Amino acid sequence: MTQGLPTHDWIVVDASDRVLGRLATEVAQLLRGKHKPGFAANLDCGDGVIVINAARVRTTGKKLLQKYYYRHSGYPGGLKRTRLDRMLEVKPERVVESAVRGMLPKNTLGRACFRRLRVYEGPEHPHSAQEPKVVS
Repeated sequence: MTQGLPTHDWIVVDASDRVLGRLATEVAQLLRGKHKPGFAANLDCGDGVIVINAARVRTTGKKLLQKYYYRHSGYPGGLKRTRLDRMLEVKPERVVESAVRGMLPKNTLGRACFRRLRVYEGPEHPHSAQEPKVVS
């Protein structure tokens, strides 16, 4: 390791039966590097995070029926919305990505951190070459 340059390790987080918001805060802190003693707010010193079992994430309250995800086609009247329960069936990865993205800074540093997030629906991931550490 060169002096002063941060290293990016890889961490596997299992989302099975974890509450979505609490999972997202933990992942966002790992991506930012706040768990490291050498954390600096102006540096990208976080780790890469692999989230597995995204389809098995939990929510509290009535969010499954009341929370919506919005997207727009760019055309007039092109606003589309999808309920959380439908989104978990179709694209569970996007649910976790959206929650984590909302907890990262809205600037260049946040976008750089978000690029190191990988989310997978099931328990398998193709990142064994990075030798990721498993976090419970």
